[in-house]
Amino acid sequence: MEKFETLTGVAAPLPLINIDTDMIIPKQFLKTIKRTGLGTALFHEMRTNDDGSKNEEFVLNKPGYGNAQILVAGDNFGCGSSREHAPWALLDYGIRCVISTSFADIFYNNCFKNGILPIVVSQDDLDKLMDDASRGANATLTIDLEAQEVRGPDGGTIKFDVDPHRKHCLINGLDDIGQTFQKTAHIDTYEDLLEKSHPWH
Repeated sequence: MEKFETLTGVAAPLPLINIDTDMIIPKQFLKTIKRTGLGTALFHEMRTNDDGSKNEEFVLNKPGYGNAQILVAGDNFGCGSSREHAPWALLDYGIRCVISTSFADIFYNNCFKNGILPIVVSQDDLDKLMDDASRGANATLTIDLEAQEVRGPDGGTIKFDVDPHRKHCLINGLDDIGQTFQKTAHIDTYEDLLEKSHPWH
């Protein structure tokens, strides 16, 4: 998993509440178990018109936001079904951080497991960040995970909380498999002892 230390990137405003996982990645794109290739389907029903053409009014299709790495979204982001394809699609598109006032629990947990930082802020702070994100080409935020700060384009700073273990895993690029590999020596020692005490296994 790619490390997350400090991220400076364009923030896209998505001032909608209850954005569910079907809006993030519609069900017709769930036929794959690969984590790549889903970025093109991210927010498909909002990014495209009924005739398949690009919806120029959707934020990620607007000038300056095509390469956004941060989403500033409304309350209860990631609700609905537990599909892990939702964070896969965000990450494949290039989104590394989502900021909201609240997240659905399963989506929130899946973000950390896939290298995305979900940040919970107060409504007042979200309003400020939404305003920052509405500045088009100047909508640049810096996310400093070590300091647990969001820094705006005008120098304003917003602090955020994050679980220490999850912070450690993101900074060091450790998903569940990576955490297991850190214990390889202990696993090998246990297997050697098991082999000596139960050679018939």
